[in-house]
Amino acid sequence: MATVQVRYIVYDVDAAIAFYTGQLGFKLEMRPAPPFAMLSRGDLRLVLSAPNPMGGGGQPMPDGTQQAPGGWNRFAIEVSDLAATVEALRRANAHFRNSIVTGVGGKQIIVDDPAGNPIELFEPIVPEARLSSRSS
Repeated sequence: MATVQVRYIVYDVDAAIAFYTGQLGFKLEMRPAPPFAMLSRGDLRLVLSAPNPMGGGGQPMPDGTQQAPGGWNRFAIEVSDLAATVEALRRANAHFRNSIVTGVGGKQIIVDDPAGNPIELFEPIVPEARLSSRSS
């Protein structure tokens, strides 16, 4: 059961579902309407919302500002072999914002979903940096 929820604004919910389920191991939990889907991966629930003037999580702000994907805030997914994961995503034509970098806790890279929302892929190099005892 998910314990953390993140909402991403996406322009094409179908493309986002295909990316997250096909490339990153998420499971589709529900899709009750075209501008909305709920996915999960372990303790993470990812809610996808298209900009939607009719209401819900994708509706404009009270001042009229439209919600849009992108930015730099992101969630991280731990992977056991970052190089292999990156190669598989490159074969699927994924867009990366950078190259693999190594920090004090591990190696990481930022990949964009089809709408331009960033996801950090992280391979720990020290045990303290692991997200759990098991990585994918």
